Amino acid sequence: MSVLPQRAAAAPAEAIPDDPKGGIFGSAYRTLSIGIISVIFLIAFEATAVGTAMPVAARELDGIALYAFAFSAYFTTSLFGMVLSGQWADRQGPLRPLTVGIGSFAAGLVCSGTAGAMWMFVLGRAVQGFGGGLVIVALYVVVSRAYEERLRPAIMAAFAASWVVPSIVGPLAAGTVTEHLGWRWVFLGIPALVFVPLAVALPAIRRNASGPVDPEAPPVAFDRRRIRLALGISVGAGLLQYAAQDLRWLSLAPGLVGAALLVPAVLGLLPRGTYLARRGLPSVVLLRGVAAGSFIAAESFVPLMLVTQRGLSPTMAGFSLALGGVTWAAGSWVQSQGRVAPYRERLMVLGMIMVAAAIAGVPAVLVEWVPVWILALVWAMGCLGMGLVIGSTSVLLLKLSAPEEAGANSASLQISDALANVVLLAAGGAAFAALGGGAVGAAHSVAEGAGASHPGAFVVVFLPMACVALVGAWVATRLDVEPVRG
Repeated sequence: MSVLPQRAAAAPAEAIPDDPKGGIFGSAYRTLSIGIISVIFLIAFEATAVGTAMPVAARELDGIALYAFAFSAYFTTSLFGMVLSGQWADRQGPLRPLTVGIGSFAAGLVCSGTAGAMWMFVLGRAVQGFGGGLVIVALYVVVSRAYEERLRPAIMAAFAASWVVPSIVGPLAAGTVTEHLGWRWVFLGIPALVFVPLAVALPAIRRNASGPVDPEAPPVAFDRRRIRLALGISVGAGLLQYAAQDLRWLSLAPGLVGAALLVPAVLGLLPRGTYLARRGLPSVVLLRGVAAGSFIAAESFVPLMLVTQRGLSPTMAGFSLALGGVTWAAGSWVQSQGRVAPYRERLMVLGMIMVAAAIAGVPAVLVEWVPVWILALVWAMGCLGMGLVIGSTSVLLLKLSAPEEAGANSASLQISDALANVVLLAAGGAAFAALGGGAVGAAHSVAEGAGASHPGAFVVVFLPMACVALVGAWVATRLDVEPVRG
């Protein structure tokens, strides 16, 4: 979820020396670390819980055909939030974008939880995405400013570890609530958790990472051109997603308009040479998008497939992915070890191959005699690969960024992540709908999980995403040069 919602971890290029103050939980950093880890915990719990409840919500709102849109709406608006947060944090510090982001995140959950129609549900996801975009970039800036370089891998590893408990408990809790109280309570209950990170994180950030990098320098105005490009990328991505879901000739016009807005905005916001896989920072940013986009586009359809094709309850469908949280954290820990730094490029190539193999293996459970637990093991392997890759892109980005560029470059990384999610979810959703995916659950109760009638609609989502992940394995071979500022 990824900014995912984001399962991020970072790693040092060298071993971390002992910290006389106790590391990230020593006296100097304890409150701040607990606060920002609480924020990541909230995002992680939301991602795992909402993903479990989504199939039932879409069925009850008669919105199975727009299932992918409910996910991509989050990423579409997060694109604008990321660019805004990067500039806001570089100029005034991360405190304000983080505060506004958490508030928007909670407001979006309430909107989706009270929705009476699918369009309102999607609107809530969009509001939530804007808040998520503000939060994730602001957190990167907090890490860049508040922690010494030798401590950054430890705090990033703690971010990854904070996904473990939500990955196990989240699906079980959300499935139980969905089955006994209704899916709405999954969305309406999570905002209550907002008060914990607000109470703990914000005062600590105010003490340790607030304000501009150089308080004595004259204030720099927002780059209006980048803000316009951010708006263009969000609107363009939304129009492209709408066209992909509607699948009529009339939808060609908004699709072309979306592409016309999207292309120049992407070229203006990402480092030069990103889509040519230029060595250095451009390839780091591109790899993040390829990895996250292929993985999230595939993962979004796994619970729906298990519920509608294999008859699992929402609880068990979500729980089948729980092991992935553990292996993701394990992958993040492995790549954070100093002794593997000389092999980082090969480790990332291996990670992308594991992701591709996992995505390609998912459709096997469409065969009735294949046990569902096979999917749990296959997906755990893919999550292990993602832990290796996402962790490395996070640390490489901060390593290649000057302090005053941390916000803008972090925004570029997250834009690549979210944009790939939107585009690949749009493509997957269009293929899913074209092969009758919208009828999945229309003739069968999602809650009861009747038999498979449209397995091909799922196959055309997973296999192309596996090919995209293989492209990422090639991109991972192009990360080995000096910093490229962008």
